[in-house]
Amino acid sequence: MCQICQTVTATENKVIDRVAQNASNIFSQRTLEKDYRTLISALKPGLRVLDIGCGTGAITKDIAHIVGSTGYVVGIDNTASFISEGKSLFAGIQNLELVHADLLDFVSKEKFDLIISARTFQWISTIDKAIDKVKSLLKPQGQLSILDYNHEMINWNPKPPVSMLHFYNMFLMWRKDAGMNNRIAFDMIDILEEHGFDQVEVFNADEHYERHFPGHLENIKIWSKVANSKQMVDEGYISDAARLDAIKDYNEWAESEAISMTLKLREVRAILNS
Repeated sequence: MCQICQTVTATENKVIDRVAQNASNIFSQRTLEKDYRTLISALKPGLRVLDIGCGTGAITKDIAHIVGSTGYVVGIDNTASFISEGKSLFAGIQNLELVHADLLDFVSKEKFDLIISARTFQWISTIDKAIDKVKSLLKPQGQLSILDYNHEMINWNPKPPVSMLHFYNMFLMWRKDAGMNNRIAFDMIDILEEHGFDQVEVFNADEHYERHFPGHLENIKIWSKVANSKQMVDEGYISDAARLDAIKDYNEWAESEAISMTLKLREVRAILNS
């Protein structure tokens, strides 16, 4: 769920490190067409693009193919192992550069026509600083695209077990207490306008999974994977027994009762008014 730049708290970094150990395979399997499809209409040959929280660069390399030899794409991520893996996987792409860097520390001699970020701003607690940094890296009239979730509007059909609903509510509380915005996908419109962006566009990108479709069951089970981390137990948000109950009950529900799950995801696109 997270491709992370290091504009985060110490608490966030702990869970990021744990997630990162198992996330590289997921990131490497992502594609622009499947996982950031709404962005395609903003891409054209010759663009200079920055991808914040690029993971291993799987989506970033697809963007590099579209902008072509006259364009250039830089992907940054603060997880060194992701960047190392991406450099190995995509070494042959001449107009792609992957950099181990934190957004707030990243420096570029040339500014960018387009800056993008997929599923990353949900993990940032210092949103205002992050947006100001983005502005400093954009060309005049440059474009920003942020793809992210509204975790408050998840839809399960039917409702999952009470044990998982309790875990999920604690998950939202844990995120909020750490300064993360649980509805960043919807609040981003106002945030960008407050920071001098205009021509804001919104594109629906909901992720919908149905149990009977091949591969969808594992996506529905994402919350069991989230619950595998003991971070919230360590910080006193939930007991370990309750966490384990949530995993067991939710997996049984997913296997036998689940019909579908929809994650509310949207792309917010805007132009820097300067």
